[in-house]
Amino acid sequence: MHVVRTSLALCALLAAGLAGFALGSRQPAVAADVASALPADVYADSRNRLPLVKRDELDDFGKKVFDEANGDSRSLAGMQGPGGIRLWSPHLAAATRGSNQYLRFSAGLDPRLVELAILTVAREADSTFEWDAHEANGLKLGLTPALVDVVRLRKPLTGVGEKEAALIALGREAAGKHNVSPATFATALELFGPRQLVDWVGLMGDYTGTAILLTAFAQQLPPGHVTALPIP
Repeated sequence: MHVVRTSLALCALLAAGLAGFALGSRQPAVAADVASALPADVYADSRNRLPLVKRDELDDFGKKVFDEANGDSRSLAGMQGPGGIRLWSPHLAAATRGSNQYLRFSAGLDPRLVELAILTVAREADSTFEWDAHEANGLKLGLTPALVDVVRLRKPLTGVGEKEAALIALGREAAGKHNVSPATFATALELFGPRQLVDWVGLMGDYTGTAILLTAFAQQLPPGHVTALPIP
């Protein structure tokens, strides 16, 4: 019986290896990442449904964009994330990176509240990858675990600071309910003013788009990570 089981196991491994070989450059999940058990249509090098872009296959503009993205020390995910996916369209990658860096680092927005706004829309989109990256960064920048849990568990905003509450309410309504009430908008406008409010909404829109990108390409969490979101 032991011999039979061993033979069956070897046959199964051989079949998996042949299946991976038939897919060309795609690495079979069983050989590349046993621990995280990647889905069958996910590449091991990128951990999503597209393999990593090869620099030498890009034109000069693409190589420039690739080098800028690959050398960005402020990226939270590196190539195994939205930045790596967008490199398949270098012009989109360049445009998106420019607006993202402006909103995160150059618009004068409070970095701690930036992470709170990102977490809010990540929660509304149930984006586990986006949440995983930005929860850690938000805590590093000063968000309290209690405030993070308000977003994670969709708790009432009682006792939350006025700017924090305004951003969470705005994100919940815009990204979750697809409708922003006059009262929520008026509060945000009074607190932030027109220019900064446009930037806050632009930031939320940027990360809502990123959440859709991550979902469409089935971006997997880093090896060993388990989502902190209570998603069925």
